[in-house]
Amino acid sequence: MDRSTEQRLLDSINSPADLRRLNQKQLPVLAKEIRERILETTAQNGGHLASNLGVVELTLALHYVFDTPADRLIWDVGHQCYAHKLLTGRQQQFSTLRCPGGLSGFCRREESAYDCFTTGHSSNSISLALGMAAARDAQGGQEHIVAVIGDGALTGGMAMEALDQAGDLQANLIVVLNDNGMSIGGNVGAMSSYLSRFRANPAYDALKRRVKNFFSHIPLLGQPLINIFSTVKNSLKSALVPGMLFEDLGFVYLGPIDGHDLHELIDILDGAREVGKPTLVHVKTVKGKGYAPAERSPEIFHGLGRFDAASGIPLNDDCKGSYTEIMGDALVRLASVDPDIVAITAAMTHGTGLDRFKERFPERFYDVAIAEQHAVSFAAGLASHGKKPLVAIYSTFLQRAYDQIIIDVCLQNLPVVFAVDRAGLVGCDGYSHQGLFDLAYLRSVPKLTVMAPADGREFRVMLAEAFAYGKPVAIRYPKCHAGELPGLPRPLEYGRSVQLKDGGDLAFIAIGSMVQPALKAAELLEREGIRARVVNARFIAPLDKEALLRAVRECRGRLISVEENVISGGFGAACAEALSGVSAELVMAALPSEFQPQGRRGDQLAALGLNGPGLAALAVRRWFPERRAEHA
Repeated sequence: MDRSTEQRLLDSINSPADLRRLNQKQLPVLAKEIRERILETTAQNGGHLASNLGVVELTLALHYVFDTPADRLIWDVGHQCYAHKLLTGRQQQFSTLRCPGGLSGFCRREESAYDCFTTGHSSNSISLALGMAAARDAQGGQEHIVAVIGDGALTGGMAMEALDQAGDLQANLIVVLNDNGMSIGGNVGAMSSYLSRFRANPAYDALKRRVKNFFSHIPLLGQPLINIFSTVKNSLKSALVPGMLFEDLGFVYLGPIDGHDLHELIDILDGAREVGKPTLVHVKTVKGKGYAPAERSPEIFHGLGRFDAASGIPLNDDCKGSYTEIMGDALVRLASVDPDIVAITAAMTHGTGLDRFKERFPERFYDVAIAEQHAVSFAAGLASHGKKPLVAIYSTFLQRAYDQIIIDVCLQNLPVVFAVDRAGLVGCDGYSHQGLFDLAYLRSVPKLTVMAPADGREFRVMLAEAFAYGKPVAIRYPKCHAGELPGLPRPLEYGRSVQLKDGGDLAFIAIGSMVQPALKAAELLEREGIRARVVNARFIAPLDKEALLRAVRECRGRLISVEENVISGGFGAACAEALSGVSAELVMAALPSEFQPQGRRGDQLAALGLNGPGLAALAVRRWFPERRAEHA
């Protein structure tokens, strides 16, 4: 029969209840169909491919064993939830994954009752699950609470804190450790080395199976002998797998087991349901399972744009000419002449553009795993002893290290450079990953210099100057192609803006990614006989107050601040503070103080009025209403 006309098992699954009506022999067929659907959709829409292909069998087993949504299932990070979405009534909408108005690429409470928590950042699932378990026990509930956490997320300190309390409370909680040896890139650190002992030494698990199988075939004495064996298995486990961390923390440890063996998964998870106290199920999986390009290069296929499914070749290169690529290349050049420059990432080597630095200067490169707080304090320690660290972290993830930025770096006035990637709107990753707040949470920190480049050439200059300043510096830049502004690059004077276009009817005071739209708006206004000045602010802290006052005097007091950040506490607010007591009309063009959904960055900026036409229209509405009437 033609496969295209054959009824697929997946078509009959509208909820986990439908899944549980299948027999176990049908599940491998369903797993294959799910992989095909994930590959097809991700190739078209982009997304997190390798992580999702690796948990297909695990997802099937979890929904097969547990009574979801009554039983609660929390996915750490949530970027591995595609199979979960397909099994929980969303396969008809699955083609809209990561599209504007479509399914989120992460778990989202508003989307389904099966998404019991909105996710996006890592290492918090055990904390969430433990809180749910404590509330359940206080209310006399009986539901099972399951947290699925990757070995990469387990490197985050928050996960270890939650394990510690869970062992102390002895609540009925199941933690499934999805161990594929990866976070986004290969895992690093002592926890990764500890888990590798399990992967490298299967002797314990194999011996346990053989002994139990042997005893079970002895008439009458079989079960008593199995019971005796269970009383000594901890000694056996300690001998073959030293330092049983999880059991020492108060967890019952089950595993490691093959995360692609559905029968074994179902059997072990079924047993875990009956334990009644903290239980950790250690599952070994292969990231990118079933798709050769992703298995070979799981880091590249962790998160990507559209690609050709047959070959795995990207259909567009989002990194070429991006700020991220420019940062990586410029850093290598600077480090080649300054041996004190070092680079730090929190498990995001590829995403932050540090691949070349790692390859060129491996002894000066540090991947601290998913531990942003530690990354910042580690950088402070390096800086206190003469090194010049650069910490490259996405804006949305740097939020996690706010206290360390304030106390460990800025209070000490240490020369740490923060490369704040993905600032502003980031597109299809949506709510949890938008870098909307960094200007607001950074500009108020004393002693911290905050800059934003308007193009790639300016970014290179800022990065070089940041190391020369000898003080804490943050450079924020968006996820997009950098481009080049017309004209020659202007010298960078500390704390000073630069005027790019003269005009006396109003002034756009723009920062970073919004300089180019401001120039476009001035061009459009000029066609209407309106002369708009454009000032590239360059610095948020310190702010060039003199340029603001000059624009007030020379542009009829009409100013529009433009930023790709929330309006509350951002660049416009800084301008308003600087102009306090000055007679001026300041209009703030910024992102609304709301969480922004997924979408194409350009489309979203246009919808929010933060492109050339939108800014021009804003000026006309405010000060030239007669021009609107002319074009009505």
